[in-house]
Amino acid sequence: MAAPLAYALIATDLDGTLLRCDDTVSDRSRRALAAASEAGARHLVVTGRPAPRVRPLLEELDYDGLAVCGQGAQLYDAGSGRMVWSVTLDRELAEVALGKIEAEVGQVFAAVDQDGVDGLTLIEPGYEMPHPTLPAVRVPRRGVLWEEPISKVLLRHPALADDELAAVARGAVESLATVTMSGPGTVELQPCGVTKATGLALAAERMGIGAARTIAFGDMPNDIPMFAWAAHGVAMANAHQELKAVADELTASNEEDGIAVVIERLLAYG
Repeated sequence: MAAPLAYALIATDLDGTLLRCDDTVSDRSRRALAAASEAGARHLVVTGRPAPRVRPLLEELDYDGLAVCGQGAQLYDAGSGRMVWSVTLDRELAEVALGKIEAEVGQVFAAVDQDGVDGLTLIEPGYEMPHPTLPAVRVPRRGVLWEEPISKVLLRHPALADDELAAVARGAVESLATVTMSGPGTVELQPCGVTKATGLALAAERMGIGAARTIAFGDMPNDIPMFAWAAHGVAMANAHQELKAVADELTASNEEDGIAVVIERLLAYG
């Protein structure tokens, strides 16, 4: 076995971090994660994607451990294909929150991720998926979005930039929900108090690993709570400025194997 790694847990975001723009993981990144595993470290996926939208990627990676999904609202066991834990966003509160946001900025377009391992992503008329490779079902009217339990709401505005929409949403919804921005065109409402950090902490506890032994990688503001929880936060070169401002370290971009760059250095120097 290789010499022990400085960290026992490697928490990685997917989009813009471990994944390249074509939704693949490079051979170099795969080798680095495999070498870290041989050295005794565990890899934990911590993603904004809901469990149903991440399952094919986990299968491709031969990933059979826990995965934090849905911005921390879901803890999914890839090995057994079951949801270990999940929390839903109250649908009445979600409707009220949307109304408060629209009172400030006019019409927004919404989508929801349904709860559960087989939950669908539903999009109302006018909503365009920011990530075209992710499957979604278009519904005829907003009311259909609330017919089944949901883990989060996704928002888009026809004119406002993501940062502007997120800022307005935070002020409008207050304690009704947690507002995050997880990627271009992706402002989200999730259950109040739920973040990637809460999901990461739950998963790490089940794995018997503490924050002091965790390194986290990310690229967007929704990764800020995760960086605050982990001992060391690494932002990708392509990361949002808000995340770079709180990162302990910057690495190369997701297209340039930024995660592998750091893991290889840690393996070399112990």
